[in-house]
Amino acid sequence: MQRRAFLAAIGGGSLAALAGCTAVASLTESHDVGMSAHEFLPDTYTVEVGDTVIWENTGSRAHTITAYDGGQPDGAAFFSTGAFEGENAARKAWYDDREGSIYTGDRFEHTFEVSGEHNYYCIPHERGGMVGRIVVEK
Repeated sequence: MQRRAFLAAIGGGSLAALAGCTAVASLTESHDVGMSAHEFLPDTYTVEVGDTVIWENTGSRAHTITAYDGGQPDGAAFFSTGAFEGENAARKAWYDDREGSIYTGDRFEHTFEVSGEHNYYCIPHERGGMVGRIVVEK
């Protein structure tokens, strides 16, 4: 979250200085974690307790963001695209009807209230290694 606050603080002056320059696009990035065909970019992202992480499907394939039931700190809320109650429900919904998919340009966000490592994956691309981790610091 610090990155977005920093960019907002410097954005006004920088945008004026860079008007018409293609570098402006990087100053207005709207997500923390992107997605390619088979990976989260970056695959590990660090935030502080209370920060909201924004994922955006920057690839051309449908993806999911699904927390591992056993991959969260004690007391952490389960998170997934499709707002499922748990990992098994998310998997079943995706395999039945592709529920929980986000497509190119779609975004998903989750606020992390518990410190520790929060591990997640993309259901259709997990076997190819599309896994990620959010590290939440106090």
